[in-house]
Amino acid sequence: MAGGLGYTNGMLSPNPVSDGFCYNRGRRLAGASVSTLCGLLLWAGGAEAWLAPGAAHGAEAALELWYRQPALKWTEALPVGNGRLGAMVFGGVVSERLQLNEDSLWSGGPQKADNPAALEALPEIRRLLWAGQQRDADRLGVQKLVCQGAGSGHGQGAKVPFGCYQTLGDLHLEFEGMDTNALSGYRRELDLETGLARTRFRIGAATFTRTVFASRPDRAIVVHLACDQPGHLTFMARLTRPEHATTRSVGSTALRMSGQMFNGQAFEGMKFCAQLEARVRGGKTQIGDTLRVEGADEAVLLLAAATDYRLEPPAYRGGDPERAVVEHLEAARGKTYAQLEGAHLEDHRRLFQRVHLDLGVTDAAGLPTDERLVAFRKGGEDPALIALYFQYGRYLLMASSRPGDLAANLQGVWADGIQTPWNCDYHHNINDQMNYWPAEVGNLAECHLPFVELIEALQVPGRKTAQVHYGARGWCVHTISNPWGFTSPGEHPGWGLFPAAGAWLSQHLWEHYDFGRDRAYLRRVYPILKESAEFYLDWLVPDPETGKLVSGPANSPENVFLTADGQRGSLSMGPAMEQQIIWDLFSNVLAAADALGLTDDFTRRVAEARARLLGPQVGQDGRLLEWAREYGEAEPHHRHVSHLFALHPGRQITIHQPEWFAAAKKSLIGRGDGGTGWSMAWKVNFWARLHDGDHALKLLRNLINVVETQGFRYDGGGGVYANLFCAHPPFQIDGNFGGAAGVAEMLLQSHAGEVHLLPALPGAWQAGQVRGLRARGGFEVAVAWNDGQLTSATLRSAVGGVCRVRAPAALDVRRGAELVKVERPEPQVVSFETTAGGQYALMPPAR
Repeated sequence: MAGGLGYTNGMLSPNPVSDGFCYNRGRRLAGASVSTLCGLLLWAGGAEAWLAPGAAHGAEAALELWYRQPALKWTEALPVGNGRLGAMVFGGVVSERLQLNEDSLWSGGPQKADNPAALEALPEIRRLLWAGQQRDADRLGVQKLVCQGAGSGHGQGAKVPFGCYQTLGDLHLEFEGMDTNALSGYRRELDLETGLARTRFRIGAATFTRTVFASRPDRAIVVHLACDQPGHLTFMARLTRPEHATTRSVGSTALRMSGQMFNGQAFEGMKFCAQLEARVRGGKTQIGDTLRVEGADEAVLLLAAATDYRLEPPAYRGGDPERAVVEHLEAARGKTYAQLEGAHLEDHRRLFQRVHLDLGVTDAAGLPTDERLVAFRKGGEDPALIALYFQYGRYLLMASSRPGDLAANLQGVWADGIQTPWNCDYHHNINDQMNYWPAEVGNLAECHLPFVELIEALQVPGRKTAQVHYGARGWCVHTISNPWGFTSPGEHPGWGLFPAAGAWLSQHLWEHYDFGRDRAYLRRVYPILKESAEFYLDWLVPDPETGKLVSGPANSPENVFLTADGQRGSLSMGPAMEQQIIWDLFSNVLAAADALGLTDDFTRRVAEARARLLGPQVGQDGRLLEWAREYGEAEPHHRHVSHLFALHPGRQITIHQPEWFAAAKKSLIGRGDGGTGWSMAWKVNFWARLHDGDHALKLLRNLINVVETQGFRYDGGGGVYANLFCAHPPFQIDGNFGGAAGVAEMLLQSHAGEVHLLPALPGAWQAGQVRGLRARGGFEVAVAWNDGQLTSATLRSAVGGVCRVRAPAALDVRRGAELVKVERPEPQVVSFETTAGGQYALMPPAR
């Protein structure tokens, strides 16, 4: 389904020197200020110069996770992935384990879960809510506003039709001749810049190196085993799976594991296949139920896997997984290891090197990652760890979401076991949306496309759900989905009735356009946006007291309230998040129609409905209301902060609405700084949008607080595991992605109709530089600062048009050596015309 979905390629060279960096490693420039000399170099570089940073730093910390010991737990292992295949590398010496995943390997299957009883009960539930009969409304909602059948199995869906994302299995390598008494020099690492996971150690005089990567070009997991002493590699390889799989030999050097998933009734569901092939230099190979290599100098293992899943409703099945696996391996088989690694590195670097971030380096950067995390938790300063965490988020998105494959789920592409947490499904009440927050700003636009394609596929079953549950046109989806097109509400309306989910998903269709400005893409997705808006035009009803249009019945995700007479409720009319998300959708639809030159009866109805929406409400205590009425809070510090959607990721509340802006800040203070991993990540973004960099950094530090290593355990709260996976707990990858987006949001914002440079720079980040971040409007940005002050910036325009820039200080704009004519509507704002492909330098005026 990727055909026709456009994106803007990264425009940056990976070489900071050739890009015009005044990148003085390890020493300061004498005789002039850094900003002045960098500025001279920038102007001398003309239109091809990129960024002249204002910070003189020492050598940068390597973008590596590394450890002095093997992983004992899954949350210590290191992830590699190519979008479709994932592996967790443990780095064992005698026994190595690679836990494997294939992104479509789900149990379950398509089902009829829409519930006609919902439509019949809808008028009565609305009447009860408006009459203040909360208990009766909630009671009827529990009976009627739910799916038919078992739903998600209350997050335990492996054995019900909803299904569960599951492990593909394990590749076990058992090595002989490893005298661990003679072990020295052990190092296990993941290099983010190369996507290579390596384990190195010495046994006596022999040095062993094991390299693992997931090749996108060759669609395989590649394992390279080497020793600097000939004939020292003797090992046995086997493929296993906890449930319903058989392994047999294929030819003289391959193992094939195949099986069929449980579809909710029997093991007659999705078919899968994985095949391991060995290429050996020296020694000999034996094959049976296992593969044995004896006395080799070098070995390369290739593993490919596939299923018969297709993201094509309503069948979702087709193809031969065994044939696909054989084709992938045949293509890779003719390449040398150097060619395999070279193709992987070229593909990986093409994406990863688009963005560079330098926040400074301290001695802590030299520590192993687990020790470094413990030092950071104890209060140590380590800005390079934050840069590493940011780039790790980009790495994980590259590794779990590539065009043509499935979207990243609750754990990306990595999950162990048969029953994974919350089925590793698609949660649409923040989680999978948060997965893609860093995609556009982090210059990984094509990694957004699997999510776009998932949304497109949900439109088909979502039309039926809209009609059956609500008698409405268009399409809708609720809190949870799976690859089988589940769009019904969940098993309980307190968490499963979230009709605004489709509108929130649709925000991503617009965002992908807004950052890249590809009109061919917009023409493709506009019908999806339009159908989503048609649903809400039918779903909204006038409040009998105010006449304002409100959504409902619906929940404010997973939260409950207290009525004045002591009733505890979850369903209401016009909860703030629903209202704000619908406003966002209507605004995006109108902007899309304007970009495509469309004005018709539909756009007029959308504009009229948006004007009648109940907007953000401020309570008596100055906080934004989470519900349309001023209810009491049953959980004042609830992990969801749903009523601040309009602040982030929405754009209804900005600094240009001072009353709402102040109320949002007061609400966030009231919610507190605690929470699960993803909740803290969201709060980083909130505080960035509130332009409070110090508070954003405080939450970012909380988010990166380690909860467990082999020598440390903290009981309570979210944070990260030793491998930097976000601890909800358990592991949820949305916190990694949300945290990465939060770092970008502190340095660059563009949601309010202007490119805002350094909007939330913390006082602790006195000097630094970032290049390659993307801004809405088709812009790519680099910024440098020193002594807490912006020193220079560069902006590239992909499509041309007016650019409005806000900065901490007044700026001049140049193209090459020429000053650009600008307008200054405010002292710290410049507005100027750009041309497609043009590059512009922005600096404080010369004194």
